[in-house]
Amino acid sequence: MTRLEPGTPAPDFTLTDHTGKQVSLHDFRGRKTIVYVYPKAMTPGCTTQACDFTESLDRLRGEGYDVIGISPDSPSALAKFREKDGLGIVLLSDPEKEMLTAYGAFGEKKNYGKVVQGVIRSTFVVDEAGTLTHAWYNVKATGHVAKLRRDLGLDS
Repeated sequence: MTRLEPGTPAPDFTLTDHTGKQVSLHDFRGRKTIVYVYPKAMTPGCTTQACDFTESLDRLRGEGYDVIGISPDSPSALAKFREKDGLGIVLLSDPEKEMLTAYGAFGEKKNYGKVVQGVIRSTFVVDEAGTLTHAWYNVKATGHVAKLRRDLGLDS
């Protein structure tokens, strides 16, 4: 499994959002974009992380960042997730796991001591020109957004 490194071009992707609309990474050119990958909508950790991003959205947008969450869930499941938890972030569906694989966010991981194939909770920051500035793998759902904000120098 290839992991992406800061300084490399972010692989472009086009995926379906929670409304059925096609959204591409290049649609966000000219702004910094936080792309985070999570395993499954409406699970406790994924809900915590999505709510944390939503709570920080105004601050992130004010600093020039957009936020995209990506999982293998269907667009209809993403719509339910947004509605149920009042999420304000863009959610995209990657059921074929093509983007997840290209970003090194799908593959072997440990789950309760067993090695399994699955989504690796990860976060990437893409600059205005489409270059990765940060790539974090195996992040924890709880507290990750606060750490991300500190790492980006948004909380001093």
